[in-house]
Amino acid sequence: MSPRPAPQYERALVWLRRDLRSHDHAALYHALKHARQVFVAFVFDTEILADLPPSDRRVSFIHACLREVHQQLQALAPQSGLLIAHGQAREVIPQLTHHLRVDAVFSNHDYEPAAKARDAQVLGALAHRDIVMHSFKDQAIFERDEVLTQSGRPYTVFTPYKKAWLAKLTDFFIKAYPVAKYAQALAPLPSELPEHTRAADPGWSLAELGFEGADLAHLHIQTGTHGAQALLADFILRMDLYDDTRDFPAIKGPSYLSVHLRFGTLSIRELVALAWTRAQSHSAGAQTWLSELIWRDFYMQILDHFPHAATSAFKHEYGRIQWAHGPHAKKLFQAWCDGATGYPLVDAAMHQLNHSGYMHNRLRMVVASFLTKDLGLDWRWGERYFAEKLIDFDLSANNGGWQWAASSGCDAQPYFRIFNPITQSEKFDPKGKFIRRYLPQLAQLSDKAIHAPWAADPIDLQIAGVQLGKNYPRPVVDHAEARQETLARYAVVKVAAPTIQRHHPD
Repeated sequence: MSPRPAPQYERALVWLRRDLRSHDHAALYHALKHARQVFVAFVFDTEILADLPPSDRRVSFIHACLREVHQQLQALAPQSGLLIAHGQAREVIPQLTHHLRVDAVFSNHDYEPAAKARDAQVLGALAHRDIVMHSFKDQAIFERDEVLTQSGRPYTVFTPYKKAWLAKLTDFFIKAYPVAKYAQALAPLPSELPEHTRAADPGWSLAELGFEGADLAHLHIQTGTHGAQALLADFILRMDLYDDTRDFPAIKGPSYLSVHLRFGTLSIRELVALAWTRAQSHSAGAQTWLSELIWRDFYMQILDHFPHAATSAFKHEYGRIQWAHGPHAKKLFQAWCDGATGYPLVDAAMHQLNHSGYMHNRLRMVVASFLTKDLGLDWRWGERYFAEKLIDFDLSANNGGWQWAASSGCDAQPYFRIFNPITQSEKFDPKGKFIRRYLPQLAQLSDKAIHAPWAADPIDLQIAGVQLGKNYPRPVVDHAEARQETLARYAVVKVAAPTIQRHHPD
């Protein structure tokens, strides 16, 4: 084994954010390699927590993951562990560096506009104290300006981006960082800590942060790297069938790793290496899954290069669309949120989201299309609702997916391609198994009638115990009429986008 290089810093702090693991971790690896002692910390940022309900599932998920990270660090160096701080990150990190007397802070890049602004503030505060801040690529394979067109501009169409991405990929970009090799540099937990900072030991509870905690086990949500590895091991057995099964919500088709990608309990390098290797052996499922992972990089670089997309249409001309508004529009939106639109597949999908914090990928597209092109509502309404409910919420993917559905994003679905919620239901839930799971009041309907109960024979409805307008709503809109209204609404734009399909990496 080669000797450890002479430490560049006496003490360093690794600031975890979207990278809740200790293995194959870029910032942790570089800190351990270049500092004599390394502390590791996570900040529950009150600027984010302030808008969350006490039982927010994501906070519970993070809490469980951080306790596992604490255990992982102690396994690498018994006296070490994870520090947990509570406060505004832009203030806490400088304060913590002063208390720990560190010379440098190491973190991994975050590409969201608010995160970039926060990091710029922290960088300035640290520089004022003569403390350096190093940041590394960790949640993407290629970022920023690493994949550009021949004219040096960011790609805004996926297919050429994917081609360039694959052409650039080599073993170098998916090689794991050997954290354990330098683990002896992990510092013992300090005996004294500043206010609102503690170790993530078994006695640490969410109540200290003012949160109740959600029952993730009841929702079958597996946490931490251990849970992620269990899901991955299961998916490996199904990966070759991914292209055939991923669109059917009643089938175990997705990887269910989206929340682990979001919070970095798994390394993206590990997943891409696996998908790439299997794809080269002509596995259609692995090739499709690899494409989904590339979509993830694509949307990250879109948000990084075009931050205006976070709050407005990526295609500026689509900002001219006149969305429905007023009391009736709000009533329609509430029906959509509650899963009470009268369209069973849409309603079942929303019940899945509200109950579990997860929604199947195909259904994300269906309900987004329904909101924007059947109800005529602003895509930002739906985007915000997903941001509140999804445990795997990721700004770039969520924003990209919603703008794809609304036809206002890069490489989006053409505005005249409008999902029919009935035919989508018949195609992707043909036996109604998914609908029956989340809408038990429709369970006794036939496989044909369950997709459009209002069109069923009244006798069949009576036998099935379905009372339209009482235990299940009538449709809030007529799809055929809504389609014509949408075409008229979008006619002012008169821009057609490419016809490529888009899927959220789950």
